[in-house]
Amino acid sequence: MNLRAGRDCPLDYRLPPQVFSSSASLATDVLYVVGGLYGNRQALAALQQRLQAEPAARVVFNGDAHWFDRDPEIFMAIEQGLQAHLALRGNVETELGRDSASGAGCGCAYPASVDDAVVNRSNAIQAELNNTVQGISGMAARLAARPATALVTVGGRRVAISHGDEQSLAGWSCSREALASEARREQLDQWFETHNIEVLATSHTCSAVALNLQHGALINNGASGLPNFNNGRYGVISRIATHPHPAALYRAERDGLFIEALSLNYDHDAFLADFDRQWPHASPGALSYRARVLGATEDTPQSALLAGFSLCQTLCALEALES
Repeated sequence: MNLRAGRDCPLDYRLPPQVFSSSASLATDVLYVVGGLYGNRQALAALQQRLQAEPAARVVFNGDAHWFDRDPEIFMAIEQGLQAHLALRGNVETELGRDSASGAGCGCAYPASVDDAVVNRSNAIQAELNNTVQGISGMAARLAARPATALVTVGGRRVAISHGDEQSLAGWSCSREALASEARREQLDQWFETHNIEVLATSHTCSAVALNLQHGALINNGASGLPNFNNGRYGVISRIATHPHPAALYRAERDGLFIEALSLNYDHDAFLADFDRQWPHASPGALSYRARVLGATEDTPQSALLAGFSLCQTLCALEALES
């Protein structure tokens, strides 16, 4: 099979239809889903600090924990931080874990709307990261061994977690653009009902999305290791719990189950210094992401809300966390 690197994904990215019909591997009353950490060790530290206030929370890292961390020391710091939690494979880890190149490049499976130059730079970033992994004994095998999905019960309610969507590890069907389609919403709502799933938590698209349907809710945290919105330099994580968080950005409630987005306020200056050292001017990482690192996006928290979610009062999350 000939793949277009960065555009197509291998057949093994397809998720078996029955993968979310099995028993849950974790049970909790508070679940954090952390997708797109992207090698941001300052965001990881911010998460660890947040967990001090909710020590009973369980955490699932929803793939692409690595991306900007071409420095082996930072890569290993991220890995050390993942050890206490459940870590899934995103397309980044899947391609880094292969014995031989699949031809998929970064495995992002970018849609046609993404410029070829962006795709080529992502393939170049993946190649640099692969050099890092090849220099760390046993790391490729460790990444390859991670599961692609997880099923967790939160207060007895079934929560499915996939890096991409319910069909593919790098699927884009939970992007804001895809979910604008009424046909896609009907398809997803039918999937919720068929599999008895209350919430599907995803990331991959690097843009936050929240949608509450009749039979289930979708929450895509966008990125925990990059700014998502134009009102601050913070990442976003998903929280699913039996009680609300006082500093949520936005939320939906489904019969006592709260599905929320939380801000992750990391040390921006330290992250920028790490980023610039690893991805200097004119490098693929700098060209594709430095503006985003600095918070250059037109999105607002309201942009993420498609239906059934509400902004919390005056976006109190940032004020509460910074006080």
